[in-house]
Amino acid sequence: MMAGAPSAWASDCPVPLEKNPRQAELLDEIRSASDSLSALHLTNRMWEIWATAPDDHAQELLNTGIERRAMYDLSGARKAFDALIAYCPDYAEGYNQRAFVSVIEGDPTRALPDLNRAVRLSPEHFAARTGQAMVLMQLGRTPEAATALKSALALNPWLPERIFLQELAGQAT
Repeated sequence: MMAGAPSAWASDCPVPLEKNPRQAELLDEIRSASDSLSALHLTNRMWEIWATAPDDHAQELLNTGIERRAMYDLSGARKAFDALIAYCPDYAEGYNQRAFVSVIEGDPTRALPDLNRAVRLSPEHFAARTGQAMVLMQLGRTPEAATALKSALALNPWLPERIFLQELAGQAT
């Protein structure tokens, strides 16, 4: 099965785990990493957690959306992520991935509500927080972008986007 899941499935999606037990440990390890390469390896392990959907059907929708996006079938990707969100409205990664599609489409205004929802559902999702910062920068909302980036860096100080913090500070004055 693919995007276009029957509406009966919306009640069948298991509630996503609030936190994977390993997630807090990984966040601590990322914050205390000795270098960016070590932090990158730990970040990849965090992505494995975020990209593990609540059940097989949700995983299939997530994987389909990611595959479609990789092939620049943005319409197909959006359909898969829309179906994932309809099926699992409490799964943060569905919103984060749909926001990514909006950014690729050049529509940051459309991406922002999805990123905000992803962060509300998963406050430790530093990638969604970074996405917020980048989108807010595109929209010229510098003080909000700086706040979002600082919150992402508090979770992962090794993010490559940290280079923008000084630029944002200069623009905010």
